[in-house]
Amino acid sequence: MGFGVAIPFVNHLGFELVLFDGGFSELAYAPKPEHLNSFAVTHGGALMTLLDVTMAVASRSVQKDMGVVTIEMKTTFMQPARGKLTGKGRLMHRTASMAFTEGTVFDEDGKACAHATGTFKYVRRLPTGPRSANPLNVIATD
Repeated sequence: MGFGVAIPFVNHLGFELVLFDGGFSELAYAPKPEHLNSFAVTHGGALMTLLDVTMAVASRSVQKDMGVVTIEMKTTFMQPARGKLTGKGRLMHRTASMAFTEGTVFDEDGKACAHATGTFKYVRRLPTGPRSANPLNVIATD
């Protein structure tokens, strides 16, 4: 099962999509040694990224052709995150342009390690490609 779009940073971290449907999401994450902090537990930045993606996926799960961008996110760290992790997200409320979500990261024993709430804005995906070498987009005329 894929995310529906290429997300290089998510691929780099190794997140795996487990659930992407009906306002819910679940991601699996096996942190690598380079994702740990000086206490040998998963770095808070990696946990926040897992929560951000988990909540974004829950937002998109009700309208998969739309993209979302993070507007705000509040994270609470409850205990060290060790071993394989699972992020579970839920779309709590949606308007035409906004999604209000929550997500929790669980360790391999099923204990909650971090929790977040987030607000996302729905955006249409636009075609992308190489940017012009002309930064001002000036049209040359002969």
